[in-house]
Amino acid sequence: MDWIMFAIAASLAVFGTMMVYSASAMIAHNESAGATQFTYFYKQLAFTIAGIFLMFGASRVDYRRYNNPYAVVAVLAVTVGALIAVYGFPEINGARRWIRFGSFSLQPSEMAKIALPLFLAYYLTRNSDRVGDLRATVLPCLACLGLLGGLVFFEPDLGTTIVLCAIFAAVYFAAGAKFLHIVTVVGGLVLIGAAALLLAPWRLRRLGAFIDPCDPDNAAGAGYQVCQSLYAIGSGGIFGEGFAKGQQKLFYLPYPHSDFIFSVVGEELGLFGTLGLVIAFGLLLWRGARAAIKAPDRFGTLLGIGLITGIIVQALFNISVVISILPAKGIPL
Repeated sequence: MDWIMFAIAASLAVFGTMMVYSASAMIAHNESAGATQFTYFYKQLAFTIAGIFLMFGASRVDYRRYNNPYAVVAVLAVTVGALIAVYGFPEINGARRWIRFGSFSLQPSEMAKIALPLFLAYYLTRNSDRVGDLRATVLPCLACLGLLGGLVFFEPDLGTTIVLCAIFAAVYFAAGAKFLHIVTVVGGLVLIGAAALLLAPWRLRRLGAFIDPCDPDNAAGAGYQVCQSLYAIGSGGIFGEGFAKGQQKLFYLPYPHSDFIFSVVGEELGLFGTLGLVIAFGLLLWRGARAAIKAPDRFGTLLGIGLITGIIVQALFNISVVISILPAKGIPL
């Protein structure tokens, strides 16, 4: 087991839990009519502890046990079933992305970030001599991406769909795909993304607000979230306002404890805090890519590349939205 990577991942989880407390304390206090400020913190703490134990347990399992058709089909079946099941639950903020069990909720699109690289690693390992064959490998792999990505896209969740496409491109490129195939697939995905923007009025509004989120016409509408995010990061300066001393999270910045928690880090811990967080993700990428490259077999290499790509692309996507490099899209850090 790579203890350095384990320590980095665990540290990020613990740091995130502390920032969730800072970002959500006033929200929890308001929702509970003053009864408690720890609602979101306790929930995140429970997930963090469970996640660290699960991460340790998973590291003791030989990943090669999943390099068989039964495991791959089982994971795909459960994931597809969960992605379909979300349509049986009420919408939350205009989307059906969660399966709810009381106060607990499960987001099946997170499962897709594991199921897709698992299938790709298995299939491209079994067909290593036909990676460039359109019928033998390209179309079956695209079919898996289309199934998982399509179900996620229509929730709707364009951000996670883009992450899945990035996983596909990274794994297929690492498997030795022809450059022409990669360009063709990426070009097709870009066209689909453009169509998704043009056919959804709210996405067009977000794209328009992205150009100047703090313009008076946008600051109170489609650009409000990003504008408040930029205020938060800008007010933090180099050293920040201090832990739990930020102001934008006090009902100005939407979703400060989830989608825009990086803004809270910027306001309270400043440039040093945000830069440290980016460096931590960079170290995680380094250790993850290193582990994938040093894997003893092709399956391990492709699976590792797919998993680390999903983590890093999602983080980059979130940070890019928060600092207005990309149009607003709800995807957590």
